[in-house]
Amino acid sequence: MLCGEAEACPVVITTRIRLARNLAGHPFPGWAKEAQRRTVLDLCLGALGGVPQLRGAVTLAMDTLSQTEKLILAESHLISRELMESRPFAGIVTRPEAGCSIMVNEEDHLRIQLMQGGLALEELWERASELDQSMEGRLDYAFSPRLGYLTSCPTNLGTGIRASAMMHLPGLVMKNHIDQLVRMVSQLGIAVRGHLGEGSAAKGSIFQISNQQTLGEDEESIIRRLHNVIDAITEQELNARQCLLEENEPQLMDKIGRARGVLQNGHLLSSDEAMDILSLIRLAADLGLVPSQWRGRADRLMIEAQPGHMQHRVAAELGATRRDVLRAVQMREEFAQLPALTEVTGVANL
Repeated sequence: MLCGEAEACPVVITTRIRLARNLAGHPFPGWAKEAQRRTVLDLCLGALGGVPQLRGAVTLAMDTLSQTEKLILAESHLISRELMESRPFAGIVTRPEAGCSIMVNEEDHLRIQLMQGGLALEELWERASELDQSMEGRLDYAFSPRLGYLTSCPTNLGTGIRASAMMHLPGLVMKNHIDQLVRMVSQLGIAVRGHLGEGSAAKGSIFQISNQQTLGEDEESIIRRLHNVIDAITEQELNARQCLLEENEPQLMDKIGRARGVLQNGHLLSSDEAMDILSLIRLAADLGLVPSQWRGRADRLMIEAQPGHMQHRVAAELGATRRDVLRAVQMREEFAQLPALTEVTGVANL
């Protein structure tokens, strides 16, 4: 969950461009035998080593990673849950500092993704397109003049692009407007999912907003339409926050105040509860109830509080209760100096 400049992205936390690509003449990963998967993995890794944009990247074979290491990569949004559970001969080439990762032998032979803090769809698409072209010069992509890029799932046919934004929408959640939002954007070919993508729950009021259509529309049009939807959702979220301040200020202050109390005094804290509480601290920073630097700390801890990161931190396998204890200790230490909430002075900070 990257956010290079916290002040610049109070509602949109990150944006991502993902491209699905396959190699011509090779069966899709789900149908391939182990020898065929190995051939594809060797071809891809050999070709990616010569791509300028991937200079200095780290290559990891999924077979060599522990479950905790895989979980850390998934919690950091560098790999998917599907790749975590993939069959043999899958891997990843990644430059985490550049928000870049390429999954090999997931649902498709290649899943290219780039992430960046804030709303940066156009910039990310430019970077993704350059990387894709460099890769296509070294690999023979499966492509149809009529259908475009061929993919394992028909919903990715055509451009193979999934553009998305990770959005923090506590106002719409508290106003019970999420179902209405889902219905509205689905009519525009836009999907609303949980923070880990398809099939995941929306913890911490964080939602992934992405395009559904990839066939019959060029990449620029897809990105432009998604950008317009994100702008509209952002406006709705800010309006919802303003309504909460005007109509339910005592309840809102109480909810955030209780979250502060748990962070400073709790002794057991699950990852789901931590996400929800950190979401409220992030909202408090957006509203000017606490200094803005606490937003960045909340963003960081939404990742560090996840099970894989907790286990990595102590270099040991932990049961759920032990993780909850250590998570609470970490939060008490991190938020010991969190000041009391200031009085609401208006909605200028929105």
